[in-house]
Amino acid sequence: MQKATHIPTDLDACQTLILEQARTLLDIQKSKEDLAKEVSELKLQITKLMQRLYGQKSERNTDDPNQLQFGFADDEQANDAVSSAVLDAEKFVTEYTVRRTTVKQKQQRNEQLPAHLERYEVIVPVPETDRHCVEHGERVIIGYDTTETLEFERPKLRVRVTKYPKLACVNQPQCGITQPERAAGLVEGNRYDSSIATEIITAKYGYHLPFYRQQDWFAGSGWCPTRSTLLNIMVAAENVLRPLATYFRQLLMQDQVLGCDETTVTLVTPTVMPTLTEDVSARDQRRFEVLTEAINKDRHSLNARMWAYRGVTVPVNVFDFTVSRDRYGPDDVLSEFRGFLMADCWSGFQQIHLRSDSRIVRCACMAHARRKVHECRASHPQQASVLLAMFRQLYDIEDRAKDLSSEQRLAMRQTMSTVVLKRMREYLDSDAVQLPSVLPKSDFAQAVKYLNNHWVQLNLYTTDGRIPIDNNDVEQLMKQVATGRKNWLFLGSPDAGDRAATLLTLISTALRHDLDVWAYLKAA
Repeated sequence: MQKATHIPTDLDACQTLILEQARTLLDIQKSKEDLAKEVSELKLQITKLMQRLYGQKSERNTDDPNQLQFGFADDEQANDAVSSAVLDAEKFVTEYTVRRTTVKQKQQRNEQLPAHLERYEVIVPVPETDRHCVEHGERVIIGYDTTETLEFERPKLRVRVTKYPKLACVNQPQCGITQPERAAGLVEGNRYDSSIATEIITAKYGYHLPFYRQQDWFAGSGWCPTRSTLLNIMVAAENVLRPLATYFRQLLMQDQVLGCDETTVTLVTPTVMPTLTEDVSARDQRRFEVLTEAINKDRHSLNARMWAYRGVTVPVNVFDFTVSRDRYGPDDVLSEFRGFLMADCWSGFQQIHLRSDSRIVRCACMAHARRKVHECRASHPQQASVLLAMFRQLYDIEDRAKDLSSEQRLAMRQTMSTVVLKRMREYLDSDAVQLPSVLPKSDFAQAVKYLNNHWVQLNLYTTDGRIPIDNNDVEQLMKQVATGRKNWLFLGSPDAGDRAATLLTLISTALRHDLDVWAYLKAA
């Protein structure tokens, strides 16, 4: 049985007790609300994680004709917005698309082997018993039935023995010996051909094979190199290829529309730092500061960054390595760039735009904005569905415009995309996304805030047909780094990061042009 609360007989004491209990109740209520909010946020995080692990990866809406009518029976404003969006979509489809009247025939799979592959003939010998006919005598060949079989010839290593003739005058030793000039090699002694270096580079950054796995591969062919040998060959080759990567960077700066993105790579902290010179650049100064801090704090590794820059009209991909996520890397790469920069809304890119004195115009990625709304479907299904339907209209327009010229694409965007964006702006300003429907600190409110803060940058793609709607093409380049990161795990030094950026630049550009990476690097 609970002990009864003592009630004082004095009036002032009673009032004090009541105030204390009221404050206690308010504190309990606040704690309850905070806990409920925390539980809601944790549930939302769990939903997002489950979606990321097991759900549909695509953020585009499914082809459900009723998805816009789901759950809006009690929301008149939402219904009006949805109805308008549907009417606009139907109008666009009617005016700008050609309806298919026939069912697309299923294409049969082509079983033919590639025509460009080398071919050789094998004529099957005819047994003697089949060469003669009992009734008519000798049989003659009237034709062949032909089959093609694909073969794989295992790669093999061989040693090229190069002999340099030594010439001398007979019985005239004072004339000395003359020899042909020796070709320069990648490493001292010219022990390894450029084809070996090409294989090492292609295997590591094209097929993401670390050195210890390449050791096994080479051992299967009869050569057992150490990891240091493979590294030395790659370092020597990168030193030769670096001017080409530098040229690509200069070529990229001629473009007027660039995309940029970055991802993390683990960098092993060096044990000692080189001494800085007086004329060191701001970028190198920042690298020195970050690494020195990591050494002083006894950190064994740190999260470095690999940046990718993709030209839109100049078909070149360039990678760059920095030891941290700061502005000095992009500042250095974009120091001579003038035009539009498509990137995420990281504050560093905003600072680059401000410091460039309008030389660089920052564009925002529509896919990032859509992703933030997409993550709110569980907590705010009505509002998120309306916005996602509008995002889909924008992307459907881009699908129809992807094969057009930049001028035609701009005309389509001005005619169609601007109408959808205007409708989206009206919905973002409506009561449907304000209190009490949306709480200020909710995830959907944060998504709306993101759209509002970057609205001008998100709309810039409708002013120039060359600007992409999003940065997805550049984000695809990050997969090359992410796949390699899962295999070679880390970078052993800042110099290794710079080498990786150089070689990724060449390999990525070759892949973009559908070139044979091995043949491309060998020729370079």
